[in-house]
Amino acid sequence: MTTDARTSGGRVTSSHAVTAERTDLVPRPRAGLLPAGQPVLDVVVPVYNEENDLAPCVRRLHAHLREAFPYPFRITVADNASTDTTLVIARALAGELPEVSVIHLEAKGRGRALRTAWGASAAPVLAYMDVDLSTDLAALLPLVAPLISGHSDLAIGTRLSRSSRVVRGPKREVISRCYNLLLRGTLAARFTDAQCGFKAIRADVATSLLPLVQDTGWFFDTEMLVIAERCGLRIHEVPVDWVDDPDSRVDVLATAMADLKGVARLARALGTGALPVAQLRHEFGRAPLTWTPSTDTDTDQPARFETTGPGTTTSGGGVAAGGAPEAAPGAGAPGTAAPETAAAGAAASGAAGNRATVIGVPAGLTGQLLRFAGVGIASTLAYLVLFVLLRTATGAQAANLIALLVTAVANTAANRRLTFGVTGRGDAGRHHLQGLFVFAIGLLLTSGSLAALHAASDSPGRFPEVSVLVLANLASTVVRFLLMRAWVFHPSRLRRPAGGATRSADDGPSRSGRSGHGAHQL
Repeated sequence: MTTDARTSGGRVTSSHAVTAERTDLVPRPRAGLLPAGQPVLDVVVPVYNEENDLAPCVRRLHAHLREAFPYPFRITVADNASTDTTLVIARALAGELPEVSVIHLEAKGRGRALRTAWGASAAPVLAYMDVDLSTDLAALLPLVAPLISGHSDLAIGTRLSRSSRVVRGPKREVISRCYNLLLRGTLAARFTDAQCGFKAIRADVATSLLPLVQDTGWFFDTEMLVIAERCGLRIHEVPVDWVDDPDSRVDVLATAMADLKGVARLARALGTGALPVAQLRHEFGRAPLTWTPSTDTDTDQPARFETTGPGTTTSGGGVAAGGAPEAAPGAGAPGTAAPETAAAGAAASGAAGNRATVIGVPAGLTGQLLRFAGVGIASTLAYLVLFVLLRTATGAQAANLIALLVTAVANTAANRRLTFGVTGRGDAGRHHLQGLFVFAIGLLLTSGSLAALHAASDSPGRFPEVSVLVLANLASTVVRFLLMRAWVFHPSRLRRPAGGATRSADDGPSRSGRSGHGAHQL
């Protein structure tokens, strides 16, 4: 595995060639790359008024790291303006345990605490976990190993994987799943659990990414992950065993409202271009890969993957001093690149400059909403015309069923082609079957509305019937868009052609694979 790393404009970029050889599943730190005594991992524990739980939790975490973690580490207690004895206890722990340190902030906010603690750390891999240690600590090494090796850029624990084992009440379960579904529908998020307090990031990635994150509270995690994903960084997910803390002091309602405001703000920034995703992805996102077979049959030169454009140092390098990935033997000198790699990068740069979007970026929410609205208006008008015509020959429910079924099939086909940019016959049958499921939801809403109207009045007339159906269709339209975007036509569910190109409504042809969005468990 080789990496040619170079610095450009204060940020590190790379052109790299990854050989097909197998590497160790658990990376080992390379001797001499880190200064003596410098930790590989810094685990931040944000706390606010946790005088009862802080000491036992830090001691438990410290004991686990000493016994099961093979690298030097540090635990940083980030005190969020506590008003009890939390800071005193934290300082006592720092005096007792050499790997524990403390920082104190005068203002509250988990995002603020993480930004401050991560920004002051010298460790190349940064993590955080909640003080209640709800997550089984056995998942910590699998969480950070892909970051230490350079394979991934961020890592998160997920409680929503099929293999996760979770103990918590139905209220939190429903809220968590609804929130993550909302993120998929509105922000095209592909990670599965934004709220799990068990995450890690590489320090070099944090240096570039955190200045883009505005939130200082609970939405900090979500905003960081969405921006990272849109910029083409790789997010590794680890299924966790998680037990709810019955003494949690999180205000669920206030947190939910803050998260909804954050979603609206971030969606507006992405939709209006205030957050320059294309430029950021080109600057430090992962470049697409191409397969280069071996052409020299007389040597042992292996076939390899190569990038076709600039990308971050996040592919291939191990942990080096200061958190920068290691430049492997044979890599070019700093500031230089191999001619063929430089030429490929220039070609990719030119291609990116000629398009408004970047390969691999999900279709823009604003454009999809406009096209979906256009298709929806046409479908609604066609539905109302069919309903009025059929109503003269049959009952209201039968007319509603036939009109909705006909327009639902046409609506799915139109949205497939126009809104989500899916062409060809591949998966068309599955898309229409799933579209019929979405149709069933619309049928339930409209039929239920008609039934309620006729229950309230024996002979309501055409105008009330049409008015009720319009309102019911508006509600079903919102549900239909969310399901189509997050389920039916989600990029992870689209079949990739063998040639490697598939068309998306906003980003033009994109190469196969997931180099732009990382390895996610969906």
